[in-house]
Amino acid sequence: MKIGKYEFPEDRYYDRDHNWAMVQEDGLVVQGLSDFAQDIAGEILYTEPPRQGRDLEQGKPFMSMESGKWVGRIKAVVSGKVAEANADLEWESNLINKDPYGKGWLVKIRPSNLQAELANLMKPTSPEFADFMRAEMAKYGK
Repeated sequence: MKIGKYEFPEDRYYDRDHNWAMVQEDGLVVQGLSDFAQDIAGEILYTEPPRQGRDLEQGKPFMSMESGKWVGRIKAVVSGKVAEANADLEWESNLINKDPYGKGWLVKIRPSNLQAELANLMKPTSPEFADFMRAEMAKYGK
């Protein structure tokens, strides 16, 4: 689905920090930054991936990221344990800019409370998400 100039694949969930979550067939949740997030951040220069097995709590920071415009912490979209971090980002952080919904994924999470926590996220087809994104685009002049 397209909102403004940004793509938001419909097979994902989104949080208010511009992260996406996709539930895989094996039950793992893949997390990444949305197209909008990577655009407002600018070129991603550095990521500090979390270690495998780390406990995550939905909405709590778990990794660092740095761009030319911004340094910040990325919050978990769901609670659980880190099953895998995208090791490619250590050497090529700008994969997040080039392919935010593909090769630029951040982590894979083994969720602990998936169904309850998905309810805290938005689908791109919901009117709530479209309203939220229009407000964010206006806020950032996009």
